[in-house]
Order: sequence, then structure tokens, then C-alpha cells
Amino acid sequence: MKTDASDLATFVPNKQLPIYNWFYYKEGYSRELVMMLLDRHAKSGNANVLDPFCGVGTTNLACKERGIDSYGFDVSPLAILAARAKTNDYDTGELKQAIKQLQKSKFQRQDIKSVPGEVRRYFNPHTLEDVLFFRNQLENFEGKALDFIKLGLITSTTRCSWMYKDGAVLKVRKKPVPVFRKFYIRTLWKMLNDLQKVELKPCQTFVDVGDARNLKIDSEFIDIVITSPPYLNKIEYTRIYSVEEALFFGQPIENRGMRAFIGMDAGKEPEAIFPELPPIANAYFADMKQVLKNLRRVCKPEAKVCIIVGDGCFPDWPAAAGGQAGGVIHVDSLLPELAGKEGFSLDGIEILGVRQCTRNRVEKIGQMEECLITFSTL
Repeated sequence: MKTDASDLATFVPNKQLPIYNWFYYKEGYSRELVMMLLDRHAKSGNANVLDPFCGVGTTNLACKERGIDSYGFDVSPLAILAARAKTNDYDTGELKQAIKQLQKSKFQRQDIKSVPGEVRRYFNPHTLEDVLFFRNQLENFEGKALDFIKLGLITSTTRCSWMYKDGAVLKVRKKPVPVFRKFYIRTLWKMLNDLQKVELKPCQTFVDVGDARNLKIDSEFIDIVITSPPYLNKIEYTRIYSVEEALFFGQPIENRGMRAFIGMDAGKEPEAIFPELPPIANAYFADMKQVLKNLRRVCKPEAKVCIIVGDGCFPDWPAAAGGQAGGVIHVDSLLPELAGKEGFSLDGIEILGVRQCTRNRVEKIGQMEECLITFSTL
């Protein structure tokens, strides 16, 4: 079954939505996709929903619109900050005071040479001075107000930079940028105004840094899983937010602390799940086996598990083994096989989008699908 909305598996529709668009996350999916799945599987509204790869919290925010309890985990502190900032219950009076305090703050010169050169290159020096000044002002805030103004600062920093995110590559594109202080304060007032535009219902929302292979959740607690793990062989997850992580989370830009598979322990030798596949693909499925095992533990009997996945492009496989070169590894075929061994039954596979696998950027060698796979726990 193919849906009539190819944007469902992308973050693009969220760009026009208040709160959802506070931080653009190109790897995310749409609010509409979450709402569609909640309509299918949480009609009573009485459910515990889990997103073990929550990114910037689209699943959790959509659940909050419905008044449904949700739990989200991600290995990225940047993503978790965005998810928490979007789903906090705020005292708007406190936020107004915070914004006014920042407006009145008296600028002090900053030493931009303290910033590594590989970060400085993406900024006008005057902009970077302003960014560092307001980063220092964060020390005057705490709790939910801190989440709010810090996310606004990160978003404004990205928007006022020379950064251009081209796939998995960060490039410098020098251009005129807004005056940072004015842009940042205007962004915060817009965010505050957004809180009046979205009706959020009382419910439990919990997001935290965590590894999907080792979830800190009680057994048989979850009714519905809505999630999208990193796509096979897509490495930009560990690269394109490196500047934001370096400036605001102290992560060295040359070491993202996360591999291109699922979790954070890059040095561990993976189990041979599908040994005929390229090593990076086998490692991906070794990680996914651990994720599925964990999901089976935390899910109630007959829980619904909705996973958005994408096929992997390996232009030189299996040529290395002497076979015909050019290969798409079909995650939508292999993941159900793996899930069946971990206690799940396949309900269905829906095609959400199609991309091309190419060699040397121009030669089309296969078709890759983005799919929504739905399982039930046995």
C-alpha cells in the first residue's frame, strides 16, 4: 500500500507548524504521520507511547496535543534539548521575564579565538561575539526557562551563520546575516507566541538522553511505539549538527561520540546477524536486533510497533566479494525477518517514498524505499 502523501516521512510539513518548527531537524518525520498512527492505534487516548529515537520530539509533541502519555529517548543531547523545550509545561510569565532580561543585558566583548577555527569559519566575527555573549547569559537561568532560551539561541545561531548543510557535508556560504541580538530576541518572542497557538493537553511527557538498545523503562509498560531509527548507511546524523554541539554542548567537532549505526559504543565488534552483508550493514542489524529485543521487553502483549525505515545504498556491494556490483539492501525485507525472531508479528508494510541509489552520483543502480512497518507483539 502506498500513501498519497510522500512528505509524511519528512520533516518538511513541520516547518510551517508552531512549536514543531522551533528547531529544523532534517532527519525527522511529520506531525501528520504521528497523528495518523495515533488515530489507528490510540483511539481511546489512553495509552503509553514510546519513541526510542525521538530526535527533536515530534512524536512526543503530537501525543501532547492528544493528551496521551509519551516517553522519548535519543543519544543526542542537542536533540533531547529540543524535544524537552518543545514539550515542557511553561509559566509564560517566567518566559516573558527571561526574554526581557536578555533584552536589557549589556553587551561585553568576547574572545572568539577561544572557539576552534573549524567552528569560527562558519560565522561572521561580530555574529560569533554576540553568540558567545548570549551563551554566557545562559548561566543566569535554570529549569524550563533555560531550555526555552537555549533552544532559541541555538536556532538563531544556525540561522545567522554561514553554515550550509548539504546532505552529510557542512559547507561555508558567506552571505549577509541579520543582526544577531535583534534576530535572537525576535525568535524568542515568536516562540512565546507559538505557545498560544497550539492546544496542549495535560499528560505525562518524559524525554531524556538514552540508548534505544538499553531503555530505562519498566517491562510490559508501552502500548504503542512510533519511531524512526537512523537509516542504514546514512552518516550525516553524526556530522551536520557538529557546530551546534561544539558551541553549546562541548563536543569536540572532530569526535561526535556516536557511530553511524544506532548507539554510542563504536569500538564493539558486532554480532554476525547477516554476515553476507557489508560490515556496516551487519553492524546496523546487530544494533537493531538489540533495539527489537528491548522493545519486546518494554511493550505490553499485543502492543503496536510502528517503525519508519529506509533502504541502504551500497554501490560497490557485492563487488568486493566477486559478485555483480551495485546493491540496495532492503531493510523492509530484513527487519521483519529479524523482528519475527524477537517476538513480533508483521501487520503490514506501507511505502512512504522512493529514492534512487546511485553510483558516482549520476548512474542509477537501484530503487530505495522509505517504509512504515507495523508490528504487533506476540
